[in-house]
Amino acid sequence: MHELSLCMELIRVIEDQARHQPFRRVRTVRLVVGALAGVEIEALRFGFTVAAQGTLAESAVLEIEQPPGQAVCLDCGAVVEVRDREEPCPQCGGYFLRARGGTELRVVELEVE
Repeated sequence: MHELSLCMELIRVIEDQARHQPFRRVRTVRLVVGALAGVEIEALRFGFTVAAQGTLAESAVLEIEQPPGQAVCLDCGAVVEVRDREEPCPQCGGYFLRARGGTELRVVELEVE
């Protein structure tokens, strides 16, 4: 479950921010996780709960925005929205798609006190 290692890195980022901008606790963590990022959202939520135990983020709420994936079809040239990397082009049915968006995983905001 690579989501747990992602969460452990997220906690490291939060603790690093606490050293630079002292705060006592994190109330909310807002993430953007694109549809093509290869992250299982429920596993990420569970992993965050586990990784946050005993840290500044222990009682934090995890809010996740999930933008759709976007790809260019190399068969027909269309720019299309996709939910998964193995999905065919909705225009032509081709499978030669190059991801163009929705691959991100980033912290957007920490609400702290």
